[in-house]
Amino acid sequence: MRLAVALCSALLLIGCAGSSPDGAPRTVGQVDLQRYQGTWYELARLPMFFQRNCVRSEAHYALQNDGSLAVTNRCETGDGEWEQAKGEAVPQQPGQTDKLWVRFDNWFSNLFPGLTKGQYWILYLDEGYSVALVGSPDRDYLWLLSREAEVDAATRDTLLDEARQRGYDTSELIWRGESS
Repeated sequence: MRLAVALCSALLLIGCAGSSPDGAPRTVGQVDLQRYQGTWYELARLPMFFQRNCVRSEAHYALQNDGSLAVTNRCETGDGEWEQAKGEAVPQQPGQTDKLWVRFDNWFSNLFPGLTKGQYWILYLDEGYSVALVGSPDRDYLWLLSREAEVDAATRDTLLDEARQRGYDTSELIWRGESS
């Protein structure tokens, strides 16, 4: 009986290791937004409507005086055209820099600002701030990001392992250079 209880307890702990108590994925804790700013290249993403035509994407973040990040997302389409969206990222809770709200400037978000902010959770970030895993708590969105447009196989495997540990399905990832 003790062995059964110990095994059940161990399985429960393993099952919870990638999530926070409320079932949401574990994040990195504090992020130094000064170090996080700059250019990030999308290595892979889960399919989503607003990036349906993108084959290569990148994000540029610039720390503002008020602690928010100015966001510029660029996407190259299959026909070689570049599309761009500008927005802002702000902490969801003051002082908590690993969970951000992102809102882009467009006609819809100007009409319905409360409906158009997306959750941007930093799930994994290496010590050198060179690769990151970003997603939404409902696990519908996931991005594998890097300061370089390409990474080695070991780095790619680390990002995939981190995503899986947090409960994301990586089988549907769209890799840089592919369209959805």
